[in-house]
Amino acid sequence: MTVNVRTALQIVAALIVAGLAAWLLPQYLELFTLINATVFVSMGLLALSLGLIWGFGGILCFGQTAFFGIGGYTYAVAAINFGDTTWAVPLALLVPTAVAAALGYLMFFGRISDVYMGVITLTTTLILFKFANSTAGDQWTIGTAPLGGFNGIPGTPPLNFPLDPSNQLAPEQVFVVAVLALGICYAVAKLILRTRFGRVAVAIKENELRAELLGYDVRLHKLGLFAIGGFMAGLAGILFANCVFVSPTMFSLSYAGQVIIWVLVGGIGTLVGPVIGCMLIQALTTYAGTLSAIDPNLLLGVLFMLAVVVVPKGLLPTATTILLRLMRRGEP
Repeated sequence: MTVNVRTALQIVAALIVAGLAAWLLPQYLELFTLINATVFVSMGLLALSLGLIWGFGGILCFGQTAFFGIGGYTYAVAAINFGDTTWAVPLALLVPTAVAAALGYLMFFGRISDVYMGVITLTTTLILFKFANSTAGDQWTIGTAPLGGFNGIPGTPPLNFPLDPSNQLAPEQVFVVAVLALGICYAVAKLILRTRFGRVAVAIKENELRAELLGYDVRLHKLGLFAIGGFMAGLAGILFANCVFVSPTMFSLSYAGQVIIWVLVGGIGTLVGPVIGCMLIQALTTYAGTLSAIDPNLLLGVLFMLAVVVVPKGLLPTATTILLRLMRRGEP
């Protein structure tokens, strides 16, 4: 693995920003605002997971929310049954990663085309949404955890310190964990892209046939990147479950569509762009929800159309291009 100066500076800058946000924001934000901020951060991590596999692997997954919801549900069920989140967290990371690996194996080793891949991933999350909605009733339990149907599982235990279930994290501490998790996942994604595996994955995105003719196992590289995306989405689901209770909406079509919009608006082919796009759109739609005269869904659609027309490359790539032009004009 080779890490150039630019990549190292980007990683250091991201970790510094995450550290400052984790330290300063809990001191100034009200509890309700801080919980909403934790939701935004978990969604940002979900956007990052799709930004990685789509922007750098060329894998357009319409069902990234499937792994997001599986992570949240696995965490909730395991935490209730174990009475301790120490083992619930690794289990909730393992299950969506394994599901992503299994689904990816069927698609990539089955030589499924990109169009059908999008259909399969979208169908997967819709099946999970339908199933989760139909689990109301006392018979739908896993151990002592009721699945709750459309009501979800509102009694999800918050994270606790390792091997100490009596010492649960406060919302401020959950926010710190979420921000640090987002910063670390960004750093890990940057490092992965600097490895031989990451460079081959990008080469496959650029020209899959040429990469295969050069002797690289295209299917295996796609599968590995897809599983990593499932792992990050599962982690986002765990964080989401700690600030909003898990429910079938985590698998919903609206969430699946929003993730695509976040990545497109922020900029495909970047890691920071999808996170920025997610934060901006979430903030705008949340604000619109407080106004009786504006439909948040209508606003989201208008923003998406404007972004496609005005900044087709995404906010971050467009802003970077403009900044570089201004800098060149300022040179003597």
